[in-house]
Amino acid sequence: MKKIVYLFVVIAMISFPLSLNSQVKIDLKKQVITIDKNAKANVNKEVAKDQGQTKQKQGNTEKQTTPEKKDAKTDGDKQSDVQEQQSMQSYSTYDFIPGDKVILFDDFSQDAVGDFPALWTANAAGEINTLNIAPGKWLNLNSTDGNYFILKSIDFPKNFIIEFDIVPKKTGGRIAAGLILYGEDKPKEMDNGPHPGNGGIIISIEKERWNTMGYKTSENSQITGSSSVNPVEPEKVNHVIIWAQNRRFRIYHKQAKVLDMPTNVFDGTKFNRMCFRLSRGASCGSYISNIRITSAAPDMRSKLLTEGKLISYGIYFDVNKDVVKPESYGTLKEIAAVMNENPEVKVKVVGHTDSDGADPANLDLSKRRGGSVKDALVKNFGVDASRLEFDGMGETQPVAPNDTPVNKALNRRVEFIKL
Repeated sequence: MKKIVYLFVVIAMISFPLSLNSQVKIDLKKQVITIDKNAKANVNKEVAKDQGQTKQKQGNTEKQTTPEKKDAKTDGDKQSDVQEQQSMQSYSTYDFIPGDKVILFDDFSQDAVGDFPALWTANAAGEINTLNIAPGKWLNLNSTDGNYFILKSIDFPKNFIIEFDIVPKKTGGRIAAGLILYGEDKPKEMDNGPHPGNGGIIISIEKERWNTMGYKTSENSQITGSSSVNPVEPEKVNHVIIWAQNRRFRIYHKQAKVLDMPTNVFDGTKFNRMCFRLSRGASCGSYISNIRITSAAPDMRSKLLTEGKLISYGIYFDVNKDVVKPESYGTLKEIAAVMNENPEVKVKVVGHTDSDGADPANLDLSKRRGGSVKDALVKNFGVDASRLEFDGMGETQPVAPNDTPVNKALNRRVEFIKL
């Protein structure tokens, strides 16, 4: 009888992990893991039981292991600092610096999931979605043939920068999306012609390369450019930066300047419209978000030394994070150059947020961001720490009402104040 009972106990012990595994489902396509609550509760009980049995042993050894943990943490901090510095240095070719004026910003935060965005129009299907690989809302260009226009005209200066995030779909054609900047004399809600307006540039964002084409209705030829450096990757967030300086166009992506065309548009071209295009038979479709257009880089020396305050939109952070992103290299490099050339100047770095979220959390985040910018200037660019102070104002000093995505983008900033 005892042998029979023992046999049942052994079978029960073996079958437990098997039954648990059968309740864990992993959907690789959707990247979702579902665990049965009852199985999870059983596991928690077993873990609690084990923890209770080892609690006394852990207590006896805690004093002995504390110094080792402290040393490990110190080594980890050092490794983190080295990685941050290497990451920042890898972006040394990022010489672009966003201007101090935000011309347009849209992250679709004002739009409901499933709707078409209010500030856009199109001749094809599209809707707002959320993604499991990135926060926020995204415009799903869920067609393979169509044009997606920002409704209003945009007063592009001669020098400007366009930034956006794009997640190309894996299946379909080779083109993630085309970006068209063009000028028109008579307002037209949608110009679906192959070369809209009276002149412009078409930037083809492809899975294997970049292609650009400047055109003008009165010209029979086009001005073309091409590059295979660092193309966009499907099903990943790609941050694309396009810097226009009169006729010169530069494109940046993944730690590199991927294309630099000194004359990519016809002389006299004036832009006032923008759209994304999917080309029939060649496009895979994509998700787009965080579209930002700024004026060209300000004169940092004049702003900081003469006016005493520089407002920067070129310091990048992830949502609700305080780690300075490597794309901030160009801005930080210029600020460091001004300070290193003027050793008597002291500066306070002040972080600011929009009004989204709780007031105390925003205040804390802005202070941490100010401290992170100071640390980056010291660690990566050799600025004397004694010449830098930092603070954060949270949402208490807005420069615009927090009522639209554009105005919120204006309020999310870092200020450098001469002391």
